[in-house]
Amino acid sequence: MGRYLMYRILKGLLTLLVSVTITFFILRLMPADPVSILIDPKMGPEVQQAMMKRFGLDKPIWEQYIIFLKGLIKGDLGLSFKNQRPVMEVIMEKLPWTLLLLFIVNIMLLIIGVPIGVLAAIKRGQLIDKVINISVVIGISIFVPFLAFSFLYIFAYYLKLLPTGGAYTPPPGDGLAYYMDVAKHAILPSLTLLFANIASVVLYTRNSMIDILKEDYIRTAYAKGLKNNYIIQIHALKNAMIPTVTVIGLMIGSMVGGAVMTETIFSWPGIGRLIYDSVAAMDYPVLQGAFLILAISVILMNIITDLIIAWLDPRIKIGG
Repeated sequence: MGRYLMYRILKGLLTLLVSVTITFFILRLMPADPVSILIDPKMGPEVQQAMMKRFGLDKPIWEQYIIFLKGLIKGDLGLSFKNQRPVMEVIMEKLPWTLLLLFIVNIMLLIIGVPIGVLAAIKRGQLIDKVINISVVIGISIFVPFLAFSFLYIFAYYLKLLPTGGAYTPPPGDGLAYYMDVAKHAILPSLTLLFANIASVVLYTRNSMIDILKEDYIRTAYAKGLKNNYIIQIHALKNAMIPTVTVIGLMIGSMVGGAVMTETIFSWPGIGRLIYDSVAAMDYPVLQGAFLILAISVILMNIITDLIIAWLDPRIKIGG
């Protein structure tokens, strides 16, 4: 276990370095020029030069890259071009809101998506299985912004049951009232991400469960006279969850990508909205920091997913 974890951590660090490097140079190859945003033409040459020096834009791009890596090791991601605050401070303000959304969505995927997939497998070929399969095809094909705007129109504008956007009603309240207000604001963005991702969880669970139910040890369990619910929950579901856990782990990155649109539409103050605003402002340091957080999240989820799979299936030799 220890060797495996060390191997995955080293592999993750290498992946992170490659991701950070690609992001750094791609952002600087974009046609837009952040200097035009930072510098006012009315500024004198001395002020302009001081501004360029403050943000390190007066140096060659390779030297900027080395400085960025040195700062990254120290946890310093530089200053935001837009508001001239430390990037880490800006990201730490937004990250908890995105983590809250992802936590809610993943819990709902397990509570709702897995049982639906199991039900479809048990009722294979029957009407309910066909209805679930049609719903899965629609879910995979659905366009996230269309879904978000539909929820916004129906529940916020037409029925007026839920708020139109934001994470809370200003000014923020205290205690239980504040948490209830946040929960109410989180319903629509959470539902959007849930509906955009639940189809894959249902499909993988269904197909995996169908394969597991054909195994000899399941037939043996039925031959022993064990109850159907016991066989499904104890013998079949644990092994059937392996592909589902894998796909949920891989979906974290795509969820954050979908969160860019979802958080923007619902004005949710998370990393996704921060990325959108930073692209519009050509705020390179914040974009680099945001993509760094995304890369770390995906790498950590891959490691955690492998460990969970090894726990679910002892036949997997994680040390070999």
